[in-house]
Amino acid sequence: MRRSSRHLNFATVLLVAISVSACAMFETGETKLQAVKTVGIISAVGGEMSFARAGFTGLSNNPSQSFPIGSWGLDDLIVQQATTALNGRFQVQPIRYNRAAFAAVKDSPIAPVNLVRDDPFKKLVRTEVSPQGLDAYIVITKAKSNFGRGALKVEGIGVVSYGTMLASYNQIHALYEIRVFDGKTFDVIEKKSAPPLDDAVEVRLPGPTRQVDDSYSPSTGEPVRNENLHRAITALIVRSLSTTLSDMHLADVR
Repeated sequence: MRRSSRHLNFATVLLVAISVSACAMFETGETKLQAVKTVGIISAVGGEMSFARAGFTGLSNNPSQSFPIGSWGLDDLIVQQATTALNGRFQVQPIRYNRAAFAAVKDSPIAPVNLVRDDPFKKLVRTEVSPQGLDAYIVITKAKSNFGRGALKVEGIGVVSYGTMLASYNQIHALYEIRVFDGKTFDVIEKKSAPPLDDAVEVRLPGPTRQVDDSYSPSTGEPVRNENLHRAITALIVRSLSTTLSDMHLADVR
């Protein structure tokens, strides 16, 4: 009888240990965020804009071009908007960081390498941000996507001019993703790309995008001087940012 009792007690302890371990393993980002009080916000999305052309059969002979748009202050706007959205729940602390280092991060051209290597921003949060010691750091950077069925890859802020046998179109995009890093371990608590808006477009991208006319195209002049383009890109970011933060359980806004 005593032996059975000992076996029963051991089985009970083992079951409890497995249950606790399983709960820890399946702890959600939302649960981990409950302990977060202080956060810092990093944005490295809006330093440049790309302009690419695509035809009926894919890429045109013209390579993608890049234009500096840092004077638009999009990253400062993103930090300001995110701070406003998060202030009701977290204490947002001003931080200093190497924006160029965050903007320069690229995926490996060998896709499997990206699956097994550490998050490329983890080291930067630890070495290129001050002060250290906040509960979490929110990092907003460019996201990437394939455009349509062709070989055209787009990322961050940009315009794609493309055509079919029947018509031509221009589409602007503001593709970005948000990571939340634990301020002590530097592990990723949450990660999400900004989702598409409700705007109707011919070729759908997995992020904020809008179809526009030729007056928004960088080919008509320097994009930094194009106020229509500036306002349209800003609107994509403002409209999508609060929704994305809410979806990540970071802000109670819509």
